[in-house]
Amino acid sequence: MDENEWLADRFEEHRTNLRAVAYRMLGSLTEADDAVQDAWLRVSRAGADEVDNLGGWLTTIVARVCLNMLRSRNRRREESLGVRLPDPVISLEREFQPEAEAVLADSVGLALLVVLDTLSPAERLAFVLHDMFELPFEEIAPVVGRSPAAARQLASRARRRVKGAALSAPDPDLARQRAVVDAFFQATRGGDFDALMALLDPDVVLRADYGARRPAASVVIHGAAAVARQARGIPGALIHPALVNGAAGAVITVRGRPFAVMGFTVVAGKIVEINAIADPERVRRIAAAVLRDE
Repeated sequence: MDENEWLADRFEEHRTNLRAVAYRMLGSLTEADDAVQDAWLRVSRAGADEVDNLGGWLTTIVARVCLNMLRSRNRRREESLGVRLPDPVISLEREFQPEAEAVLADSVGLALLVVLDTLSPAERLAFVLHDMFELPFEEIAPVVGRSPAAARQLASRARRRVKGAALSAPDPDLARQRAVVDAFFQATRGGDFDALMALLDPDVVLRADYGARRPAASVVIHGAAAVARQARGIPGALIHPALVNGAAGAVITVRGRPFAVMGFTVVAGKIVEINAIADPERVRRIAAAVLRDE
């Protein structure tokens, strides 16, 4: 086996972990796959001579690619006047794939990705690499072009932002989550305001992302009464149960066409957060596995 074949084999051994790093950095599986492929091109050109810690080295290369992508994304965000939700990982409840489990290890829910999206690119990188993948700041510092002490400060600021968001741990029982989500959709179909109020936490948050074509329609709504008034059934809609980043959610089609993806955070029988993506083309892409099965 020559050196290129050896390096290709080692890269494949690390691919799942590298994809998990990239997903946490970018909040998009498509972009994560692009970042991993870009990293491989860089690795194949550079070679791995004198690399002592191959896994750490590959991780920092992927992280550097992701950092460049995040910085480029931030420069393009003039059009993002509304809410922009990350791409969730969507799968059928009965077919949760090992690859998805690896990407979503450590309970990377959509709510956490929303918070990570508020960080600066350097803060996000420092937090993801150190707090999620335990890389030392000495290895993180060169990637962000800072000293180890400065990299530590970046991670600390990010950590405070994540803790300040007070993310709720969802009910670990998927069946209980599903029962609440099913009841929510039943109440919306029936226009039952009281039933909705009984299902929603008083401080529930609804985020709706309608995409770049309809940024003004994208909103964040706080409070049970406001969310209940917003939640209503859609004529011709079908609800396809699915896992959205490992939690009970749904893909919605209207007259057979993709319409929305909805992810829920259910805690103690109440819905504390709803994240909805209502950009049909984006829904078609991220929910392909569920839509093909139907």
